[in-house]
Amino acid sequence: MPAISASAPGKVILFGEHAVVYERPAIAVPVSQVSVRVVVLPIPTGRPGQILVDAPDIGLHSELSQLPSDHPLVLLAATVQSELKLSHLPALSLWIKSTIPVAAGLGSGAAVSVAITRALSEFLGHPLPDERVCEVAFRIERKYHGTPSGIDNTVITYGQPIYYVKGRPFDRLSVRKPFIMVIADSGIKSETAAVVGDIRNHWQADPGRYETLFDAIAGITHQARDIIEDGSTKDLGPLMNENQHLLHALGVSCPELDRLVKTALDNGALGAKLAGAGRGGNMIALVEQTTANAIAQSLKSAGAVRTIITEVQTSSKVLAGNRPC
Repeated sequence: MPAISASAPGKVILFGEHAVVYERPAIAVPVSQVSVRVVVLPIPTGRPGQILVDAPDIGLHSELSQLPSDHPLVLLAATVQSELKLSHLPALSLWIKSTIPVAAGLGSGAAVSVAITRALSEFLGHPLPDERVCEVAFRIERKYHGTPSGIDNTVITYGQPIYYVKGRPFDRLSVRKPFIMVIADSGIKSETAAVVGDIRNHWQADPGRYETLFDAIAGITHQARDIIEDGSTKDLGPLMNENQHLLHALGVSCPELDRLVKTALDNGALGAKLAGAGRGGNMIALVEQTTANAIAQSLKSAGAVRTIITEVQTSSKVLAGNRPC
C-alpha cells in the first residue's frame, strides 16, 4: 500500500458562538493559514491491528493499543473501522502534524478528526465522502465537547464559509466581497467542553435571561449574513462589537481577551470580538488591508502570543440543502 496523506484547515466563528448550541444560527469560515496534515504508512512486517502514532507537536509517540481506551485517537480509529465495516485494521503508522493551536477556538480537534478520517479511509481503499467524514468527526466532537453544535467539523470538512443552524441543512455562504481579519491568540487555553457546560448550567438556572441573549446574538448573525452576501462588509464591524458585548454578558470573555479587543479597536479595526468558546483562545478583528499588519503588531505588543492575517474570499453562490452532520 502506498503512503496516503490528507489535510484539514483551521476555522474561526465569525458570529453566533454559544447561541449556536441552542439552535440559533452561526457563521464560520475556514482558516487555511493553519492546518493539520496526516500521513498514513503501511507497516509491512507489523501485526494486524498494530497502529503506531507519531504526533510530534504534542509529544505523542506510541502504539495506539497503549493509549487509554477513551483517547480520541483510539475512538477515531475504532469509528472509522466501524464505518467501513472492517473486522480489523492492517498494521499502519499515523504521522500527525498540526499548526493549529490547541484549545484556542480554531478547531484543532475537529481538524485532526477530519484529516485522519480522510487519510485512513482512503488508505483502506474506501475513501469516505464529505458527508460521512463530517459525521465521523462529529461523533468524536460529541464525546469530548459534551453538547457541541457541529459547526467546527462542518466548516472544516467542507472548507468553505457556512451559515449553520444545529440539526438543519447548512448553507455554503455566498461571500460577495472579500474581507480581511486579524486573528490574535491570547495564549490562554480554553477547554470548549468546560465553557459550554458552564453556560448550560447557567441557562438551566435562568433560561429567560439566556434565551434573550441567544436571541440577540441570532439577530446579529442574521444581519451579518445579509451584509456578507450584499458585499457591504465594513458594516460587519459594528455587529462584531455588539456581539462581543453580548458574549461578555454571557460571561465568556476574560480580561486578556477584553484587552486585545480594545487594542484592535484603538488601532483602527472596524470591529472586534472573541472567537470560539471564550475565556481564553482567540479574538478576531475586522480590518482594512492597509491597516492589517499594524493592527497585528499592536496585538502582539498587547500580549497576543501569535497573530494570523486571513482573507475571507469571494464565492459564487450558496448551495443549500446540504445534510447536517
